[in-house]
Amino acid sequence: MKRYFIHLRPEWPAFRWSGLALAEPLLALARRQGVLWGRLQGLGFETEALLRTTAADVVTTSAIEGEMLDPGAVRSSVARRLGIDEGGLQPPDRRIDGVVDMMVDATREASQPLTAQRLWRWHRWLFPVAPTARRVSALAGPPLVVGAWRDDRLGPMEVVSGAIGREHVHFTAPAAWRLHDEVTNFLAWFEGSAVDSAVIKAGLAHLWFVTIHPFDDGNGRIARAIADLALSRGEGGQRFYSVSTRINRSRQDYYDILEATQQGDLDVTPWLLWFVGCLGDAVTDALAYSERSLDTGRFWSLHIGHHFNERQRAMLNRLLGEDLVEVRTADWARLCRCSPDTALRDIDALVALSILDKGSAGGRSTRYRLVRR
Repeated sequence: MKRYFIHLRPEWPAFRWSGLALAEPLLALARRQGVLWGRLQGLGFETEALLRTTAADVVTTSAIEGEMLDPGAVRSSVARRLGIDEGGLQPPDRRIDGVVDMMVDATREASQPLTAQRLWRWHRWLFPVAPTARRVSALAGPPLVVGAWRDDRLGPMEVVSGAIGREHVHFTAPAAWRLHDEVTNFLAWFEGSAVDSAVIKAGLAHLWFVTIHPFDDGNGRIARAIADLALSRGEGGQRFYSVSTRINRSRQDYYDILEATQQGDLDVTPWLLWFVGCLGDAVTDALAYSERSLDTGRFWSLHIGHHFNERQRAMLNRLLGEDLVEVRTADWARLCRCSPDTALRDIDALVALSILDKGSAGGRSTRYRLVRR
């Protein structure tokens, strides 16, 4: 059955949405953003939050597309790009550095105009080894077109799932001959539109760009970077929450709402409601992280006079964070790469200081939790 996509409609791209339906979600989001910004300023965590957020965006925007990046290598690359002095930096990786370059450029240089040349540069950063790159769906085909719009030489640009012979076409992008005008119109709107809300503009830009789908590959990552750029413009170049992380956690919902919107009419209210909700969840995650950071600071201040060995410090930080809720002696020994006897001595010392609480179960099943004050 032939599908009728929104870019084929005569009124494309005249998006419509309900300001009334979006008013309360936008207000709630703005309140949470204000709380987050105030808390980070009060704690002095802006630099760490910026590093953490950018690294999370890089890892998860790639994970959405099925590409797994080493979080440690990503954090090292981000630290280098932001000029943050951090020990133990890992060696550069061209593939990771390219994604980082794009995300840092989108957020730290948000005030610079978004142009075709800038998008082409981002695309080259995403695919630094272009001569040997191939389409995922056509390994025997020619190399990807990198740093330029697609030419559809292998046929229409389609988003497809399913086994060969039983493919399901979720979306067919505009034909290549339309791309110059489509991108020109998009960029003129992005730089000149009078959309009051940076959040609404980011949601519209994401949807519009990924619908045009102007590149052979990397369209989703670049669409998310464009949304981040729009959000950063509205937040003075400082953004301390990771939208891509939330999208990755709700990946199927993300694809479902995109597909429904691209096959609907030009009323994009449901898409924008989903996007605003996604941002709200991202800010909530960042608030939770800041609260854990505050708890961690309080804990170490409270116990500043105690001497802990490296194993104890490492495990206490994991219990203070979100890695562990409770721990057994065997877990401690495995994670610290020490003997069970050494692990038990570490734990007993912390129990004696009333830092760890011993559970009621005995023997090997005994579990220990951090005492919260």
